[in-house]
Amino acid sequence: MREITWLPGDGIGPEIAQATLRVLEASGVSLRLDEQKAGLSAVEAHGEPLPRKVIDSIRRTGVALKGPLTTPSGVGFRSINVALRQEFDLYANVRPVRTLFAGRYQDIDLVLVRENTEGLYVGVEHYIGVGSDRKAAAESVMIVTRFGAERIVRYAFDYARRMRRRKVTLVHKANILKLTQGLILEAGREIAKQYPDIAFEDRIIDATAMQLVLDPSRFDVLVTENMFGDILSDQMAGLVGGLGFAPAANVGGEVAIFEAVHGSAPDIAGQGVANPTALMLAACLMLEHLGEDDAATRMRAAVEGVWREGRVRTRDAGGQATTAQFTDAVIAKLRR
Repeated sequence: MREITWLPGDGIGPEIAQATLRVLEASGVSLRLDEQKAGLSAVEAHGEPLPRKVIDSIRRTGVALKGPLTTPSGVGFRSINVALRQEFDLYANVRPVRTLFAGRYQDIDLVLVRENTEGLYVGVEHYIGVGSDRKAAAESVMIVTRFGAERIVRYAFDYARRMRRRKVTLVHKANILKLTQGLILEAGREIAKQYPDIAFEDRIIDATAMQLVLDPSRFDVLVTENMFGDILSDQMAGLVGGLGFAPAANVGGEVAIFEAVHGSAPDIAGQGVANPTALMLAACLMLEHLGEDDAATRMRAAVEGVWREGRVRTRDAGGQATTAQFTDAVIAKLRR
């Protein structure tokens, strides 16, 4: 029986985490959960948003499934998620999006691979004073290393080959940011030569954003730096209905953390109406990581099947189903 770190999260987190746990149990996979608290719930219980025992648990199990966490105001973390990524060097953020129900676009099946540890999000910034004005300007430093650029591009190509994808698109702004983005582009072009079975192209970030709206079918796997990936991944989620349908994997050399992309939505917490799809799909990514491919396939098919049938929909997608009713429908389909 494999042990994982279980972080239900804040806001709607415990509701969608419980729903996901019910589906995992119905899949037949045996998991031992080390439940831990982080975010607001950890502040209330332990006086800090990311207790050491959470870090120790994740390091020991190597795998965590977490609900959305809220970073409290006035504490030392810019983001608990960023802190976790930096602690475990979770350099690859993998965000797949697929069409689950009829909408503006049909048959979307895209994956974004985002560099997770470098770029502007390293947080190297400061004010520049002029005379008596100590905040006359502010400066942020974008840090891109050759090691980091090569590592994320290689991960994208390895992912594409493993998942039998057809193309990798490197997204950048090297036409303006000649050095930092140029280093990523250089790494992409060199590494692409080692994968002749996978098509490669590079595109400017702004053109990519436009083309994702005009014709998303021209893309397959996209790889990019940290901030661009943060923006594009939300845009891609919007193509298939929103963040409620967007799972993510944060992968490093020794640890992987799986999560829903969306936030804790405190405005609907406790009402039983949250959409648990993103966390359920994140659990599917986790099962694949654990080698439980059959269970992952069956669980994903059940979740997608409920959406494609269209009879049971949560409120964010125009339906009236509660979290429990949606979960019941997924479990019923999983057991057929």
